[in-house]
Amino acid sequence: MKDTRITIGLLNPKSPENVGAVMRAAGCYQADEVKYTGQRYDRAMKFITDTKSVSHTIPLSGGDSLLDDLPADTEIVCVELALGATPLPQFQHPKKAIYIFGPEDGSISQDITDRADHVVYVPTVGCMNLAASVNVLLYDRLAKSENMAQGDELIRSSRDNRNKLRVKKVEQPA
Repeated sequence: MKDTRITIGLLNPKSPENVGAVMRAAGCYQADEVKYTGQRYDRAMKFITDTKSVSHTIPLSGGDSLLDDLPADTEIVCVELALGATPLPQFQHPKKAIYIFGPEDGSISQDITDRADHVVYVPTVGCMNLAASVNVLLYDRLAKSENMAQGDELIRSSRDNRNKLRVKKVEQPA
């Protein structure tokens, strides 16, 4: 049985492009699922035709609450520019977490933040967009992981099939 679980929670996202980019990040960094609340994404998605045929292996589901029906061992991590939050470089990720991100044009509500086990922020000057924030958080989790996949086989399976680039071996002086 898998001892880690990564859920990305999006509060009322407005942009299908951003949600699509979040889905791509979730796939690249092996998140288990993406959940969202609100109606804006559903309404906007009706007008987007170029992403309807994209299939994802990561489940994407909408609902009224991101916090209902969480497994008891899941820690709630809000990612927000909130006073008193922990800088992401200093944060130790829990094994099982739901990472909650606010809407592109707002922030996480105080009642959700009050229920969080952790509140973290990415120490940037200014704020990033939703998809960029998800990518940075998931990369940070991966970089701090003890069992990160790496090596040429991962590179071969991950890169575009037209990419045949190799690193030239440089001899070190004696």
